[in-house]
Amino acid sequence: MASSTHLFLSEALGRYGFPDGHPLSIDRQGAFWRAACARGLDAQVSLAESAPAARSAIARFHTDAYIDRVEQASRLGTGFLDAGDTPAFAGCFEVSSHLVGAALEGLHRVMHGAAARSFQPIGGLHHARRGAAAGFCVFNDLGVVIETLRSEYGLRRIAYVDIDVHHGDGVYYAFEDDPDLAIADIHQDGRFLFPGTGFAHETGRDAAIGTKCNLPLAPGAGDAEFFAAWTVAEGFVDRFAPEFVLVQCGADGLSGDPLADLRLTPAAHSHAVRRLRALAERHARGRLMAFGGGGYRLDNLSMAWCAVLEALLEP
Repeated sequence: MASSTHLFLSEALGRYGFPDGHPLSIDRQGAFWRAACARGLDAQVSLAESAPAARSAIARFHTDAYIDRVEQASRLGTGFLDAGDTPAFAGCFEVSSHLVGAALEGLHRVMHGAAARSFQPIGGLHHARRGAAAGFCVFNDLGVVIETLRSEYGLRRIAYVDIDVHHGDGVYYAFEDDPDLAIADIHQDGRFLFPGTGFAHETGRDAAIGTKCNLPLAPGAGDAEFFAAWTVAEGFVDRFAPEFVLVQCGADGLSGDPLADLRLTPAAHSHAVRRLRALAERHARGRLMAFGGGGYRLDNLSMAWCAVLEALLEP
């Protein structure tokens, strides 16, 4: 197996963001990369580029009608793709297709042994539904990867771990009745934060009951509460023994994020990724893909994503 971590950065990925002071801005990739270079991480990682995903690949998760809507909105360049959180902009279809394409290229490299692991900071759009945008997310790259693992690579037992401050509802509800997708999601309590879901009693549906683990944290919770929840999440995923592991590493749980109220430090991200690396080695031939997710303070996301990359690069 390859011993490298492939990091997906590109001009196209850097353009995923929204105008006019929107919280998800187009300077997030640059801020992270400047911090990573300052730490010398650029000398340790393999940079990777990718092509946009084909429409047929995006359609493994999304409906044709929704893809049509994004294409039309991309041409018009105005309006919203949802009720008001996710603006359309000229070229949003192409930029979002690049984001999915990077995820699929990372998957290809990991599955074929060209990379041991991948990290895509501008990725992990966990709110988009099969037929709708939501929460700043146009196309759900995570959902496309999960469907591609099934349809193109024949893997069934997949683990999805989400430490973004917002519940990953777009992944959860798309696979709520799928017994072969284990989900462990640590987030701020949905009674106090968008999207208002992810309660502890939500453990799956029908044949999948017991294959999902939602771990909401109270506003103001910090590393101590996160590590306690992490012990539960890790044990849950370890018992599932997945063939492949995905982790969404949103930085918006760090103290001071303008959209949320947790008080984490980058130690949470470092610990989670380090432990998932070991878990993937035990069960999944080391196959692990990490995504940057949310984060709306540039200093916070730079620290959190550098902690993720450092954990991926450790010998």
